[in-house]
Amino acid sequence: MPQRVKRSKKVAKAARWEELQEALVNFDKILFVEVDNVTSKQISIMRRMLRAIDAKMIMGKNTHMKAAIADLQREPEEGDADYEERKATWKERPYLSLVKDQLKLNIGMIFTNGDLTAVKEILDTQVREAPAKVGALAPKEVIIPPGPTGMDPKQTQFFQALNIATKIVKAQIEIVNPVTIITAGDKISQSQAVLLDRLKIKPFEYKMNIKSFLDNGKIFNAAVLSITSEDVIGAFTNGAGNLTALSLSTGYMIPSAAPHLLINAFKNLAGAAIAAEYDFPQLAALKAAAASGPAPAAAAGGAAAPAEDKKEEPEEEEDIDMGGMFGDEDEY
Repeated sequence: MPQRVKRSKKVAKAARWEELQEALVNFDKILFVEVDNVTSKQISIMRRMLRAIDAKMIMGKNTHMKAAIADLQREPEEGDADYEERKATWKERPYLSLVKDQLKLNIGMIFTNGDLTAVKEILDTQVREAPAKVGALAPKEVIIPPGPTGMDPKQTQFFQALNIATKIVKAQIEIVNPVTIITAGDKISQSQAVLLDRLKIKPFEYKMNIKSFLDNGKIFNAAVLSITSEDVIGAFTNGAGNLTALSLSTGYMIPSAAPHLLINAFKNLAGAAIAAEYDFPQLAALKAAAASGPAPAAAAGGAAAPAEDKKEEPEEEEDIDMGGMFGDEDEY
């Protein structure tokens, strides 16, 4: 296998200049990614995976990349060494100014003409756990769960320094309640870093995060890439339902409310026709459908057919012979 010849810094710089200008001309979409705490091994793996989907990752100093973009924006003038070559392909590209504005801090660019979500999926595959480092800013909140720590009672000073309630159970320290030890954005102290290290907790994950992306000459927030087709359909359905309800309540008719209005009108018409014993074809079809349906369940205990109410005839009063209970009348 031939030994790879290492390029000089000047040659590598010129190659990156040319590579960036070529990518800015040939690709329509650019993802701007933050590469803080991302290892060279992670970057190498992602480069290889991106090449498989015809995407390209370019990194470099912001000043160098801005100079390459400014050179691409500059209209060729007579006397330039490459005047004829550049004049044939040069055109105004307003989006290049937006690209320059994104080049701040430790930023890189990924160029593609394909699906942006495919690039995001590749970036999400390269995630590494990282411990809390003293002096670093916490990217997220860290909560220590309650339970045994595996630490002996002699090490309670770490918990006391952070005001964490503990108890001794079976000769080891146990945390009583869940504790938020680090808040997102806070600078990590030495006590916090040491305690998390003793508990063997690596709370952070470092990956290449998408800050924003350019598509069709416009900059979009990275959160847009997390929106799925189901999210769009759900939002549209909810919005259409709210508009329909508003239309029905105010009486201002829109197309989506018309079917509901017609159904309600037919219900009212059917009810009035049944009450007036009037029949029409649509109502007859409705009655036939109801008759062919399952019979309603009998009432609990089995309801018998209602018997005809029979009027009870009052019994005729009969004269009762008291048999002279109080004596004969003749005696009075």
